[in-house]
Amino acid sequence: MTYASQSDLVERFGERMLIDLTDRADPPAGAIDAAVVAKALTDTDSQIDGYLLGRYLLPLATTPDLLNDLAKAIAIYKLHRDIVSDKIRDDYTDALKTLDKIASGAVRLNVAGVEPPSSGATGVRTTDRNRDFTPENLKGFI
Repeated sequence: MTYASQSDLVERFGERMLIDLTDRADPPAGAIDAAVVAKALTDTDSQIDGYLLGRYLLPLATTPDLLNDLAKAIAIYKLHRDIVSDKIRDDYTDALKTLDKIASGAVRLNVAGVEPPSSGATGVRTTDRNRDFTPENLKGFI
């Protein structure tokens, strides 16, 4: 499942920016290179899935708006080869922070029924080693 598409990127950042970032032909073709965009979107999807994997069953049936927004911020950052503007870098770091919050459960996605059930345990269970000193073998010392 893809979280964002090329048309999403064009809508948010404009065709001119995508042409500047993806047209790597010599001489320049003056068009968006769909293969470069597809690679960035695939890398973005893999990165997002890495955060969601422990908390949600993948692939998601629908793409929440939040994930679409995060995917666009990450993909445009990945398309930059050299200098990244402060706005693009800030959006990227904010997206990663939000993904961290989703992975930890502090932010929950609006997707019903996809979070795996909990184990039902309510606390920590520890198994201790056998004790060397017990009340039985310390009789007379205590």
